Amino acid sequence: MAERRAVPEVDRAAASRRALERRRARASLKRDLTSRVTAPQSVLRQAIEEPDSDAATMRVTDFLMALPAIGAGKRDRVLDELGISAVKRLGGLGVRQRAALAGWLDERFPPHRPRAARSRLLVLAGPTAVGKGTVAAHIRETHPEIHLSVSATTRAPRPGEVDGVHYYFVDDAEFDRLIAAGQLLEHATVHNRYRYGTPRGPVDAALAAGKTVLLEIDLQGARQVRAAEPAASLVFLLPPTWDELVNRLVGRGTEGDEERARRLRTARTELAAQNEFDYLVVNADVASAAEEVVELSSGSAH
Repeated sequence: MAERRAVPEVDRAAASRRALERRRARASLKRDLTSRVTAPQSVLRQAIEEPDSDAATMRVTDFLMALPAIGAGKRDRVLDELGISAVKRLGGLGVRQRAALAGWLDERFPPHRPRAARSRLLVLAGPTAVGKGTVAAHIRETHPEIHLSVSATTRAPRPGEVDGVHYYFVDDAEFDRLIAAGQLLEHATVHNRYRYGTPRGPVDAALAAGKTVLLEIDLQGARQVRAAEPAASLVFLLPPTWDELVNRLVGRGTEGDEERARRLRTARTELAAQNEFDYLVVNADVASAAEEVVELSSGSAH
């Protein structure tokens, strides 16, 4: 009888580490699906195109349960309707099963469809801590031909912020006066605490001079601009992953635990609104994201 060779301890340890890394990666991917950082169609596409990817090794049951508003009952009905076994992994689906799942996803979670730029008024928004201000600042430094609107706010300056450059810092009485005088293009209360608004005069003057104007504002403000200026081009800035968004918020160190928790709850709501925007840009690298936004402003990207 042949002697069974023992698996070296180092091989077992390495295999265990790889398995743990794979589980963590799939868990991160599920968080991205739940928070809508990643579209389910993108995960399915990756599973099909890259057989060894984390997406490909994810069970279909876990994939469906990670989607917003899908519980165990709905998951089982979908699997039965699509003729997919509960033990299947995304990368192991047959051609007809892939097509059936893709069709169901498109119906349940309509994919984002960009539209061509129609205006020199460009609105940049996104969830808290995604880096809107950093991307906007990079554009200001590298593309002086683009007019970056300066918002008014009732919050206090953060370290390094300069009045009139980063924001116009005003008190509540002055903010009320601006609203009453019709001098704000949009305004909103953010995180139930401070008010932000875009002074209308500088925006109108820059547009009249033929410049591209970039507004870096929150979701509420973006909706108001769309209502007031339907031709405005709206850009939604996404984090590369949900975990990265959490890390950025924690690393910023400007909020306490309770405030961070509130902002993350708000971020989930904001991420759910991304399909209201004309373009989606992922902020994995500030310089690259800024250049992508600039290309949109020139109408060269479609």
